Amino acid sequence: MKERGKIWMNGRLVPFKDAKVHVLTHALHYSTAVFEGIRCYKTATGPAIFRLSEHVDRLFKSAKIYSMKIPFSKKEISEGIIKTVQASGLKECYIRPIAYYSYGVLGLTPTPNKIDVAIACWEWNTGESSAGKTQGARCKISSWLRIDSRSQPMQAKAASNYANAALARVEALKDGYDEAIMLNYHGKISEGSAENIFMINKGQITTPPLDAGILDGITRDSVIRLARAEEIAVTERDIDRGEIYVADEVFMTGTAAEVKSVTEVDNVAIGDGKVGPVTLKMQKVFYQASRGMDDRFSDWLVPI
Repeated sequence: MKERGKIWMNGRLVPFKDAKVHVLTHALHYSTAVFEGIRCYKTATGPAIFRLSEHVDRLFKSAKIYSMKIPFSKKEISEGIIKTVQASGLKECYIRPIAYYSYGVLGLTPTPNKIDVAIACWEWNTGESSAGKTQGARCKISSWLRIDSRSQPMQAKAASNYANAALARVEALKDGYDEAIMLNYHGKISEGSAENIFMINKGQITTPPLDAGILDGITRDSVIRLARAEEIAVTERDIDRGEIYVADEVFMTGTAAEVKSVTEVDNVAIGDGKVGPVTLKMQKVFYQASRGMDDRFSDWLVPI
Protein backbone atom coordinates (compact mmCIF):
# COMPACT_ATOMS: atom_id res chain seq x y z
CA MET A 1 0.00 0.00 0.00
CA LYS A 2 1.36 3.39 -1.00
CA GLU A 3 0.88 6.05 1.65
CA ARG A 4 -0.77 8.98 -0.12
CA GLY A 5 -2.30 11.99 1.55
CA LYS A 6 -3.62 11.66 5.08
CA ILE A 7 -6.00 9.63 7.21
CA TRP A 8 -9.06 11.20 8.82
CA MET A 9 -9.17 10.30 12.52
CA ASN A 10 -11.95 11.58 14.75
CA GLY A 11 -12.45 14.74 12.77
CA ARG A 12 -8.94 15.71 11.72
CA LEU A 13 -6.54 14.69 8.98
CA VAL A 14 -3.27 13.19 10.22
CA PRO A 15 -0.24 11.75 8.39
CA PHE A 16 -0.35 8.01 7.67
CA LYS A 17 2.45 7.31 10.16
CA ASP A 18 0.52 9.05 12.96
CA ALA A 19 -2.75 7.18 12.42
CA LYS A 20 -2.27 4.78 15.32
CA VAL A 21 -4.39 2.91 17.85
CA HIS A 22 -3.47 1.46 21.23
CA VAL A 23 -2.59 -2.24 21.40
CA LEU A 24 -5.37 -2.67 23.98
CA THR A 25 -8.02 -1.20 21.71
CA HIS A 26 -11.22 -3.20 22.30
CA ALA A 27 -11.87 -3.78 18.58
CA LEU A 28 -8.45 -5.38 18.13
CA HIS A 29 -9.25 -8.02 20.74
CA TYR A 30 -12.98 -8.59 20.18
CA SER A 31 -13.66 -7.47 16.56
CA THR A 32 -16.04 -4.77 17.74
CA ALA A 33 -15.82 -2.65 14.60
CA VAL A 34 -17.99 -1.83 11.62
CA PHE A 35 -16.71 -0.51 8.33
CA GLU A 36 -17.39 0.25 4.69
CA GLY A 37 -15.58 -0.25 1.40
CA ILE A 38 -16.24 2.56 -1.09
CA ARG A 39 -14.81 3.38 -4.51
CA CYS A 40 -13.89 6.70 -6.03
CA TYR A 41 -13.79 6.57 -9.82
CA LYS A 42 -12.26 8.75 -12.48
CA THR A 43 -14.94 10.30 -14.68
CA ALA A 44 -14.92 12.74 -17.57
CA THR A 45 -15.72 15.57 -15.15
CA GLY A 46 -13.24 14.52 -12.45
CA PRO A 47 -13.11 12.04 -9.55
CA ALA A 48 -16.47 10.95 -8.11
CA ILE A 49 -17.42 8.72 -5.20
CA PHE A 50 -19.81 5.89 -6.02
CA ARG A 51 -23.03 5.71 -3.98
CA LEU A 52 -21.58 7.62 -1.05
CA SER A 53 -24.85 8.22 0.81
CA GLU A 54 -25.82 4.54 0.66
CA HIS A 55 -22.46 3.50 2.10
CA VAL A 56 -22.67 6.04 4.91
CA ASP A 57 -26.24 4.98 5.69
CA ARG A 58 -25.13 1.34 5.94
CA LEU A 59 -22.21 2.29 8.21
CA PHE A 60 -24.62 3.91 10.65
CA LYS A 61 -27.05 0.96 10.47
CA SER A 62 -24.19 -1.44 11.20
CA ALA A 63 -23.12 0.71 14.14
CA LYS A 64 -26.64 0.78 15.54
CA ILE A 65 -26.84 -3.01 15.55
CA TYR A 66 -23.65 -3.10 17.63
CA SER A 67 -24.90 -0.41 20.05
CA MET A 68 -22.31 2.03 18.73
CA LYS A 69 -23.18 5.71 18.85
CA ILE A 70 -20.98 7.26 16.16
CA PRO A 71 -19.93 10.68 17.53
CA PHE A 72 -20.32 12.34 14.13
CA SER A 73 -23.30 12.99 11.90
CA LYS A 74 -23.77 11.34 8.53
CA LYS A 75 -22.97 14.69 6.94
CA GLU A 76 -19.71 14.96 8.89
CA ILE A 77 -18.67 11.43 7.90
CA SER A 78 -19.52 12.11 4.25
CA GLU A 79 -17.52 15.33 4.33
CA GLY A 80 -14.66 13.47 6.03
CA ILE A 81 -14.64 10.90 3.23
CA ILE A 82 -14.50 13.64 0.59
CA LYS A 83 -11.71 15.49 2.44
CA THR A 84 -9.68 12.29 2.75
CA VAL A 85 -9.91 11.62 -0.98
CA GLN A 86 -9.07 15.23 -1.77
CA ALA A 87 -6.02 15.08 0.49
CA SER A 88 -4.77 11.97 -1.32
CA GLY A 89 -4.69 13.64 -4.72
CA LEU A 90 -5.83 10.35 -6.23
CA LYS A 91 -8.20 10.26 -9.20
CA GLU A 92 -9.33 6.72 -8.37
CA CYS A 93 -9.09 4.96 -5.02
CA TYR A 94 -10.56 2.56 -2.50
CA ILE A 95 -11.96 4.22 0.64
CA ARG A 96 -12.23 2.59 4.07
CA PRO A 97 -14.28 4.29 6.81
CA ILE A 98 -14.25 2.35 10.10
CA ALA A 99 -15.93 2.91 13.46
CA TYR A 100 -14.75 0.90 16.44
CA TYR A 101 -14.80 0.54 20.21
CA SER A 102 -11.56 2.12 21.32
CA TYR A 103 -9.03 1.88 24.15
CA GLY A 104 -10.35 2.22 27.69
CA VAL A 105 -11.79 -0.88 29.33
CA LEU A 106 -10.63 -4.29 28.12
CA GLY A 107 -13.30 -6.85 28.82
CA LEU A 108 -15.93 -8.57 26.73
CA THR A 109 -18.48 -5.77 27.24
CA PRO A 110 -17.60 -3.07 24.69
CA THR A 111 -20.00 -0.28 25.65
CA PRO A 112 -17.86 1.43 28.35
CA ASN A 113 -15.39 2.37 25.61
CA LYS A 114 -15.68 5.41 23.39
CA ILE A 115 -16.23 5.09 19.66
CA ASP A 116 -13.40 6.17 17.38
CA VAL A 117 -13.82 6.74 13.65
CA ALA A 118 -11.15 6.70 10.96
CA ILE A 119 -11.24 7.13 7.19
CA ALA A 120 -8.41 6.10 4.87
CA CYS A 121 -8.05 5.75 1.13
CA TRP A 122 -5.43 4.27 -1.14
CA GLU A 123 -4.75 3.55 -4.76
CA TRP A 124 -6.54 0.38 -5.83
CA ASN A 125 -4.39 -2.22 -7.54
CA THR A 126 -6.60 -3.71 -10.24
CA GLY A 127 -4.47 -6.85 -10.11
CA GLU A 128 -6.04 -7.62 -6.75
CA SER A 129 -9.37 -8.27 -8.46
CA SER A 130 -8.26 -9.21 -11.99
CA ALA A 131 -9.47 -12.83 -11.70
CA GLY A 132 -12.96 -12.73 -13.15
CA LYS A 133 -12.46 -9.62 -15.29
CA THR A 134 -10.35 -10.59 -18.31
CA GLN A 135 -10.86 -14.30 -17.64
CA GLY A 136 -13.23 -16.17 -15.37
CA ALA A 137 -12.42 -16.91 -11.75
CA ARG A 138 -12.06 -20.45 -10.46
CA CYS A 139 -14.08 -20.99 -7.29
CA LYS A 140 -14.40 -23.66 -4.62
CA ILE A 141 -17.43 -24.48 -2.50
CA SER A 142 -15.97 -23.84 0.92
CA SER A 143 -15.95 -26.39 3.73
CA TRP A 144 -16.70 -23.44 6.04
CA LEU A 145 -20.40 -22.58 6.36
CA ARG A 146 -21.46 -18.96 6.14
CA ILE A 147 -22.59 -17.74 9.54
CA ASP A 148 -26.15 -16.44 9.58
CA SER A 149 -28.36 -14.16 11.63
CA ARG A 150 -28.87 -16.81 14.32
CA SER A 151 -25.20 -16.34 15.17
CA GLN A 152 -24.39 -12.76 14.16
CA PRO A 153 -26.28 -9.95 12.41
CA MET A 154 -25.37 -10.44 8.78
CA GLN A 155 -26.92 -7.13 7.73
CA ALA A 156 -24.15 -5.35 9.62
CA LYS A 157 -20.88 -4.94 7.75
CA ALA A 158 -18.94 -5.90 10.86
CA ALA A 159 -15.29 -6.89 11.23
CA SER A 160 -16.29 -10.03 13.14
CA ASN A 161 -18.15 -11.43 10.13
CA TYR A 162 -14.99 -11.36 8.07
CA ALA A 163 -13.09 -13.84 10.22
CA ASN A 164 -15.47 -16.44 8.80
CA ALA A 165 -14.89 -15.08 5.30
CA ALA A 166 -11.11 -15.06 5.72
CA LEU A 167 -11.11 -18.76 6.62
CA ALA A 168 -12.98 -19.55 3.40
CA ARG A 169 -10.78 -17.30 1.25
CA VAL A 170 -7.51 -18.75 2.58
CA GLU A 171 -8.78 -22.32 2.16
CA ALA A 172 -9.69 -21.62 -1.47
CA LEU A 173 -6.35 -19.99 -2.23
CA LYS A 174 -4.40 -22.82 -0.62
CA ASP A 175 -6.33 -25.30 -2.76
CA GLY A 176 -5.41 -23.43 -5.94
CA TYR A 177 -8.64 -21.50 -6.50
CA ASP A 178 -9.26 -17.78 -6.87
CA GLU A 179 -12.21 -17.49 -4.51
CA ALA A 180 -14.60 -19.36 -2.22
CA ILE A 181 -18.36 -19.79 -2.49
CA MET A 182 -20.01 -20.33 0.88
CA LEU A 183 -23.13 -22.30 1.72
CA ASN A 184 -25.46 -21.27 4.53
CA TYR A 185 -26.71 -23.45 7.37
CA HIS A 186 -29.50 -24.77 5.10
CA GLY A 187 -27.03 -25.92 2.45
CA LYS A 188 -28.04 -23.17 0.03
CA ILE A 189 -25.69 -20.85 -1.83
CA SER A 190 -24.97 -17.78 0.26
CA GLU A 191 -22.15 -15.64 -1.11
CA GLY A 192 -18.43 -15.49 -1.78
CA SER A 193 -15.94 -14.56 0.91
CA ALA A 194 -16.40 -10.88 0.05
CA GLU A 195 -18.88 -10.83 -2.83
CA ASN A 196 -22.50 -11.47 -3.59
CA ILE A 197 -23.21 -14.13 -6.21
CA PHE A 198 -25.48 -14.35 -9.26
CA MET A 199 -26.23 -17.08 -11.78
CA ILE A 200 -27.77 -16.86 -15.23
CA ASN A 201 -29.96 -19.33 -17.06
CA LYS A 202 -31.61 -18.64 -20.41
CA GLY A 203 -30.71 -14.96 -20.11
CA GLN A 204 -32.37 -14.50 -16.73
CA ILE A 205 -30.49 -13.64 -13.53
CA THR A 206 -31.03 -15.32 -10.16
CA THR A 207 -29.41 -14.33 -6.87
CA PRO A 208 -29.84 -15.47 -3.24
CA PRO A 209 -32.20 -13.41 -1.09
CA LEU A 210 -31.07 -11.37 1.91
CA ASP A 211 -32.31 -14.06 4.32
CA ALA A 212 -29.79 -16.52 2.82
CA GLY A 213 -27.23 -15.02 5.20
CA ILE A 214 -25.79 -12.48 2.79
CA LEU A 215 -24.74 -8.87 3.13
CA ASP A 216 -27.07 -6.41 1.44
CA GLY A 217 -24.35 -5.42 -1.00
CA ILE A 218 -24.46 -1.98 -2.59
CA THR A 219 -22.83 -3.29 -5.76
CA ARG A 220 -25.38 -6.12 -5.67
CA ASP A 221 -28.20 -3.57 -5.52
CA SER A 222 -26.57 -1.55 -8.31
CA VAL A 223 -26.34 -4.59 -10.59
CA ILE A 224 -29.95 -5.59 -9.91
CA ARG A 225 -31.12 -2.07 -10.80
CA LEU A 226 -28.91 -1.95 -13.87
CA ALA A 227 -30.13 -5.33 -15.08
CA ARG A 228 -33.77 -4.37 -14.71
CA ALA A 229 -33.08 -1.07 -16.49
CA GLU A 230 -31.69 -3.18 -19.35
CA GLU A 231 -34.86 -5.32 -19.25
CA ILE A 232 -33.05 -8.38 -17.90
CA ALA A 233 -35.20 -10.33 -15.44
CA VAL A 234 -33.79 -10.71 -11.92
CA THR A 235 -35.17 -13.17 -9.35
CA GLU A 236 -34.16 -13.41 -5.70
CA ARG A 237 -34.57 -16.95 -4.37
CA ASP A 238 -32.68 -19.74 -2.62
CA ILE A 239 -30.18 -21.51 -4.86
CA ASP A 240 -29.15 -25.14 -4.41
CA ARG A 241 -25.47 -26.02 -4.66
CA GLY A 242 -26.10 -28.23 -7.67
CA GLU A 243 -27.70 -25.40 -9.63
CA ILE A 244 -24.42 -23.50 -9.77
CA TYR A 245 -22.66 -26.33 -11.61
CA VAL A 246 -25.23 -26.40 -14.42
CA ALA A 247 -25.82 -22.64 -14.73
CA ASP A 248 -25.17 -20.96 -18.07
CA GLU A 249 -23.15 -18.23 -16.34
CA VAL A 250 -22.11 -17.20 -12.84
CA PHE A 251 -20.75 -13.88 -11.65
CA MET A 252 -19.95 -12.15 -8.37
CA THR A 253 -20.25 -8.53 -7.27
CA GLY A 254 -18.60 -6.36 -4.65
CA THR A 255 -17.02 -2.95 -4.16
CA ALA A 256 -13.53 -4.33 -4.78
CA ALA A 257 -14.55 -7.02 -7.28
CA GLU A 258 -17.13 -4.90 -9.16
CA VAL A 259 -18.58 -7.54 -11.55
CA LYS A 260 -16.39 -10.61 -11.94
CA SER A 261 -17.12 -13.73 -13.92
CA VAL A 262 -16.93 -17.25 -12.47
CA THR A 263 -16.16 -19.85 -15.12
CA GLU A 264 -15.34 -22.85 -12.93
CA VAL A 265 -16.66 -24.20 -9.61
CA ASP A 266 -15.07 -27.25 -7.98
CA ASN A 267 -13.29 -28.03 -11.27
CA VAL A 268 -16.63 -28.03 -13.11
CA ALA A 269 -16.76 -25.61 -16.05
CA ILE A 270 -19.64 -23.14 -15.94
CA GLY A 271 -21.36 -23.03 -19.33
CA ASP A 272 -18.69 -23.23 -22.02
CA GLY A 273 -16.00 -22.19 -19.53
CA LYS A 274 -15.79 -18.65 -20.90
CA VAL A 275 -17.11 -15.29 -19.71
CA GLY A 276 -20.74 -15.29 -20.82
CA PRO A 277 -22.72 -12.62 -22.72
CA VAL A 278 -24.93 -11.53 -19.81
CA THR A 279 -21.90 -11.21 -17.53
CA LEU A 280 -20.11 -9.16 -20.17
CA LYS A 281 -23.21 -6.97 -20.47
CA MET A 282 -23.35 -6.38 -16.72
CA GLN A 283 -19.63 -5.61 -16.58
CA LYS A 284 -20.12 -3.02 -19.31
CA VAL A 285 -23.19 -1.30 -17.87
CA PHE A 286 -21.70 -1.24 -14.37
CA TYR A 287 -18.48 0.27 -15.72
CA GLN A 288 -20.45 2.95 -17.55
CA ALA A 289 -22.67 3.79 -14.56
CA SER A 290 -19.79 3.94 -12.08
CA ARG A 291 -17.69 6.16 -14.38
CA GLY A 292 -20.44 8.67 -15.11
CA MET A 293 -21.19 7.43 -18.64
CA ASP A 294 -24.86 6.59 -18.00
CA ASP A 295 -27.08 9.59 -17.30
CA ARG A 296 -29.80 7.34 -15.90
CA PHE A 297 -27.66 6.73 -12.82
CA SER A 298 -25.81 10.04 -12.51
CA ASP A 299 -27.18 10.47 -8.98
CA TRP A 300 -25.04 7.53 -7.86
CA LEU A 301 -21.93 9.69 -8.15
CA VAL A 302 -20.74 12.43 -5.79
CA PRO A 303 -18.08 14.63 -7.43
CA ILE A 304 -15.17 15.70 -5.28
